[in-house]
Amino acid sequence: MVHLRIVVPEDRCGKVLDLLEASPSTTNLVFLAGAARQPKGDVVLCDIAREEASVLIEDLKEMGIGRDGSIALEQIDSQVSDAAERAERAARGMPSDAVVWEEVEARTSESTELGGNFLVFMVLACLIASVGIFTGSPILIVGAMVVGPEFGPLAGLCVALVERRRSVGLRSLTALAVGFPVGITAAFLFTLICIATGLVDSGFKSTENPLTQFIAEPDTFSFIVAAFAGAAGVLSLTSAKSGALVGVLISVTTIPAAANIGVAAALGNWHDWLGAIIQLTVNLSAIIIAGVLMLYVERRRQRHLGDGTRAAGGLPAKPDRSRSRR
Repeated sequence: MVHLRIVVPEDRCGKVLDLLEASPSTTNLVFLAGAARQPKGDVVLCDIAREEASVLIEDLKEMGIGRDGSIALEQIDSQVSDAAERAERAARGMPSDAVVWEEVEARTSESTELGGNFLVFMVLACLIASVGIFTGSPILIVGAMVVGPEFGPLAGLCVALVERRRSVGLRSLTALAVGFPVGITAAFLFTLICIATGLVDSGFKSTENPLTQFIAEPDTFSFIVAAFAGAAGVLSLTSAKSGALVGVLISVTTIPAAANIGVAAALGNWHDWLGAIIQLTVNLSAIIIAGVLMLYVERRRQRHLGDGTRAAGGLPAKPDRSRSRR
């Protein structure tokens, strides 16, 4: 179940209450007249089955509630209520498969900010990957994949493309366009320091180690694995509870490939440098393509369920059209 706190302008409160009361998947409906002061209006509280949350919120937004009032969401982990159980049974679909798009947008928006922490994590991840390349250590390579924060902006870009959120897309692209060069530069400078201090031989080649040569030698499976990982990562973001995201992070070689670009450039090994660039490009492209396709399928499925819910509840079905976004 999802708890909603809705601040409604007084002139639209009747319509909002009618909408909520008409939905069999809504329960614990509370009306507080004139309780809100900023923004000014009435307060409506309710719990709704997760499967129907986005459908209801879309209707509220089309009434202008998000513009002139507010809509707050909160996940309910536990609730003892027969009425809530009846509301969940009345909803179409399964709670575990339900997508609350507002939650997805909020999660990805938080991960797309180009801040100091994001850049520090990118640098540290590329430095760890560099040491993993030098020592031929798969453990360090995996550790660098987990530390890397790049999947957040990638997921944000996928959401922006499907939901037509230009602002989110620009923030995601900016984070990627700045973050990767910063990480690559850090790996480049670190390699020069290691060469100067004798920690790394100037003739070192990453492809000479069989445990790390895949970083600079992309093949068909590089694209396939990245596509699978991108789909799984986006699916984990749309799920209410999922532990799959860590597995996604250690399935793709974006961070190791970025680090190897800097390492190979510092060593003047242009064959490995080109292979790492191709590996990074293949992984990023596959993740975005698979992520967009997965989100598009989820969006179509959600709209189909929403039309069925409106028809079952006696509400007018809406045409399948894209919502305008800022």
